[in-house]
Amino acid sequence: MSEVKIKVVPQSQRKAFLKFAWEIYKGDSYWVPPLFIEKMKILNKEKNPFFKNADMEMFFAYRGDNIVGRIAAIKNDTHIKVHGENIGFFGFFECKNDREAAHKLFDAAKDWLKNKGLSAMRGPANPSSNDEYGLLIKGFDDSPRLMMTYNPEYYIGLIEDYGFTKAKDLYAYRIYNEEMSKSDKLFRVAEIARKRTGIKINQIDMKNFKAELEKVKYVYNKAWAPNWGFIPMTDDEIDNLAKDLKPLVEESLVLFGEINGETVGFALVMLDFNELFKDFNGRLFPFNFIKLLTKRKKISWARTITLGIIPEHQKKGLDAVFYSEIIHRAAKIGIFKGEASWILEDNEMMKRGAEVMNGEIYKIYRIYQKDI
Repeated sequence: MSEVKIKVVPQSQRKAFLKFAWEIYKGDSYWVPPLFIEKMKILNKEKNPFFKNADMEMFFAYRGDNIVGRIAAIKNDTHIKVHGENIGFFGFFECKNDREAAHKLFDAAKDWLKNKGLSAMRGPANPSSNDEYGLLIKGFDDSPRLMMTYNPEYYIGLIEDYGFTKAKDLYAYRIYNEEMSKSDKLFRVAEIARKRTGIKINQIDMKNFKAELEKVKYVYNKAWAPNWGFIPMTDDEIDNLAKDLKPLVEESLVLFGEINGETVGFALVMLDFNELFKDFNGRLFPFNFIKLLTKRKKISWARTITLGIIPEHQKKGLDAVFYSEIIHRAAKIGIFKGEASWILEDNEMMKRGAEVMNGEIYKIYRIYQKDI
């Protein structure tokens, strides 16, 4: 067997870097091929606003003339500044079941990060906690929901054999409308909270999208700031993400909570377009774009991506108000299955909310870390 060699992947070979995933998941019925156009944007250091405060290097592992693995090493200056951690990240990891190749890829990422003056490596982050995050360690018998990760089970061994250990687990809760509707506590708490606070729930006004986005920016970086690993998004990053998600938005499921005219909470619930993307083979044009419009009513799942209340209004039951709104609004458009993800394993408030809805942890994602 030929020796494994590592080569840097220049920006001009981003397409090849992405295309390698098709080699790994060939014949895997649960995998959802990523949209090329979106992933190419994420990896583009000139156009992705994330890289205004970050740097990244991509690597291929070869055996002879064959690519057997890939990885990216990421230095996130915002994370270092916000958390005071001298830490870097690895991401976009894909590899054959080849221990030597995997370890040489991790070595390459480690060496690059060490040369940047960092002393630990965490991941997978693709490329940050505001993107696809974590390694799937439970729930391999199901396709990922929108913007969630998926990987072969043997990746656990490749990563842990290198010496990575658990930093944090992220939970995904499966919530069925039928089970959620049985939660008397949820609706009781929601009703009490409505009366006590006078909160009003309004859906996004797409005709005033720019102004609505300002409310998102206000709530997002304020509500999630205390969470482990949270990285505030810049205005440019939020604008960029909103531009990508705008064509997919279901207006009735993007909600703002207001008390006396002040925005105090925000929920982003997206239809699981992965149900459609699964058959697109990574391509949106020329014809698959039309399917987004004509087949979206066939989507059966939704994912609650974010639900946050600003700190001064937390622990007042306002999350229950949002949850009750979501269940009723989703049912009106024929969505009876949902995922709440991801939720930190030690975020007791969010975990209690999911449990009150009779949610079940059905997938677990792990963030790993290793001193370098």
